[in-house]
Amino acid sequence: MRTENRKLKTENRVLLAVLFAMTFPTLATWSYLLALAEQGGHANVWQQAAYVAGKIIQFAFPLLYLAVVERRIVPALSESKEELFPCLRYGLAFGLLVVLLMLGIYFGALRGSQMFQHTSERLQQKLGEFNMATPARYVLLAGFLVTAHSLLEEYYWRWFVFGQLRRLVAWTPAITLSSLAFMAHHVILLYVFLPGQFWTAALPFSLGVAVGGAVWAWLYERSGSLWPPWLSHLLIDAGIFVIGWDLLWPIRA
Repeated sequence: MRTENRKLKTENRVLLAVLFAMTFPTLATWSYLLALAEQGGHANVWQQAAYVAGKIIQFAFPLLYLAVVERRIVPALSESKEELFPCLRYGLAFGLLVVLLMLGIYFGALRGSQMFQHTSERLQQKLGEFNMATPARYVLLAGFLVTAHSLLEEYYWRWFVFGQLRRLVAWTPAITLSSLAFMAHHVILLYVFLPGQFWTAALPFSLGVAVGGAVWAWLYERSGSLWPPWLSHLLIDAGIFVIGWDLLWPIRA
C-alpha cells in the first residue's frame, strides 16, 4: 500500500509539473505579445521584461522541479542510442525538406499576397517594441533564436515535457499532447503576425508546427539525443527568418 501511495504521489507531482510546463509558454507569449502591447512600435520595457522573465522561468523550471521537488540529480540531457546517426540524417533531411517547401511556397506563390499584406507592418512594430527593428539587430536576434533558443526549446519540449509525459502515458499520447502544447504558443505568434488570417493561415501553419513537434519527439525518442531534433529545428527556424527578412527588407531579384 505504501508503495502504491508513493507511486501515486509521484505521478500526481509529475502531472502537475507537466501541466504547468505545457501551459506556461502560451500564457507568457500572450502577456508579452498581446496583454502588454502598445500601438506605435516604440520600445516597450514592460514587454521586454515580460519576455526575459518568461524565458527564464520557462527554461529554469524543468531543472528546478527535478532538483527541488523530486530531489534527484538531473539526468543527462542526451543518452545517445545506436539510432543516433540515422536520426541525425533524418533530422537533417526533414529540416531541409521543410525549408525548401517553405521558401518555395513563399517566394513562388505567397510573396506579396493578401495573406501577408499586414505582416511586414506587424513585424516592424513588434521588433520596434523589443528595440530590434534594424537589420543588424534582426540578424543578432535571428542568430540567437535559431541556435541557442531552438536548443533550449528542444530541451524543454522534448527532453522535459515529452520525457515526463512518457512517465505517465504511452508513446502516442505523449507525442500528441506534447506537440499540441508546443503548437499552442505559436497560434498566438501567428495570430499576431497574420492579422485577419486566423483560419486561412495562422491555424494551418500552427498545425504544421505541431507536426514538426511530433517529428522531433519521434527523433528524440528513437535517438535518445537532442541533437537530431535540434539540427532539424534550427534549419527550419533559419528558413523562417529568411522569410522574415524579405518581409521587412524585400530581397530584390
